[in-house]
Amino acid sequence: MERYLDIYIPEEASPAPVSHFLRTQAGLTKKQISQAKFRPGGVRKNGQQCRVTETACPGDQITVCLETDSVDSSQLLSPAFYPGPVSSKSDSSNSGSEPSFSYKLDILYEDQDLLIVNKPAGMVTHPSGGHYCDSLSNQVAAYFRSKGEPTKVRSMGRLDRETSGILTFAKNQTAAARLQKQRETGLLQKTYLAVVSGSLLPDTDGSFHTISIPLAPDPDDRLKMVISLDSTLPGSKYAETCYSVLNTVNYASQASASLVMLRLKTGRTHQIRVHMASLGHPLLGDSLYHLSDTTDYFSRSALHAWKLTLQQPFTQKEISLEAPLPEDFHKFHETIF
Repeated sequence: MERYLDIYIPEEASPAPVSHFLRTQAGLTKKQISQAKFRPGGVRKNGQQCRVTETACPGDQITVCLETDSVDSSQLLSPAFYPGPVSSKSDSSNSGSEPSFSYKLDILYEDQDLLIVNKPAGMVTHPSGGHYCDSLSNQVAAYFRSKGEPTKVRSMGRLDRETSGILTFAKNQTAAARLQKQRETGLLQKTYLAVVSGSLLPDTDGSFHTISIPLAPDPDDRLKMVISLDSTLPGSKYAETCYSVLNTVNYASQASASLVMLRLKTGRTHQIRVHMASLGHPLLGDSLYHLSDTTDYFSRSALHAWKLTLQQPFTQKEISLEAPLPEDFHKFHETIF
C-alpha cells in the first residue's frame, strides 16, 4: 500500500535543505531518506520532484513516499491458500497435501500504518515447515489483498503457536522502525497473562518481580530453550522477565495454580515459558516444559498476550488495547477463581 507523508514548513522556520526538515519534522533517519529518494515520486516539494539538498522555505510543502505498492513473499502468495477469510475452521474436505485454510481476522485496531489483531491459540505467526499456508501472516496478506492493498507483511515480534493474544503488524517500513524504537525505549509495552503450576504469594500491592536469566537453545532438543546461568552455552542471550502474581487457588486434589501478569524486557524464544519453569512454576498445559501436567483446563500453554500500549508512529497518539480472554482462560477463571 502506498503511504505518503506531508510536511508543512512553518512560517517561523529558517530556509534549510529538504533533508533537514525530513529529519527534524518527519523524524526520518538518514537511511530512510536515502531509501525514499529512489522511490517513484519519492521526495517532492510543492508537488514537484526535488533533491533532498534543495532549499525549502517557510510555507513550502514537502511530500515523501514511505512505501510503494509491494508484493508479499512467495510463501504468502501460495496458491494453496484460500484467500477469502470468511471462516474460523479449516476445510477438512480438501484432498491436497496442504489444506485450504480460512480464518476471519479478529482485528483490534487498524489505521494507515498499523494493523493489530488478536491471534488465536494453535496458529503459527509466520510460514514454517508444515505451515506455509495457514499462518497468521498468510491471513494478514489475504486481508490486505482483499482490500486491494498489496502491503508487505511486517509483524512486530511473534507469538508461539500455542500463545493467544495481541500481535502488531506495521504497514510500512518507517512505522516498523519507529515501533521497534518504542519497544527499545519502553514506550511500547505488552502485558501477558499466564496460569502457572503451584502456589505463589499474591502481590496485593501490584509490585513486580524480575527474572534475569540468560537463555540458549537446548543442545539436545532443537525445539526447546534452556537456562544458561553462566552464558556459556552456544547461542546464549540475556533475557529479562517481570511478573506479578494476581491470585492463587487450589483447583484439584493436591494441585494449585497461580494467575500471573507478565511483561518482557527482552523477547527471546519461549522466554516466559522457560523463565517460569526455572522457578518451579511452569505454565499449565505446557507439554514442552511441564511434562507432568495433566490439567483438564488447558490443552496448550496457558499464555495470553493480554494488553498493549504504544504510540501511533506518526501522530504519537497513545493507543491502548486489550485482547479478550480466550475460552480456556475464561473457563478456568470462571470455574476456579
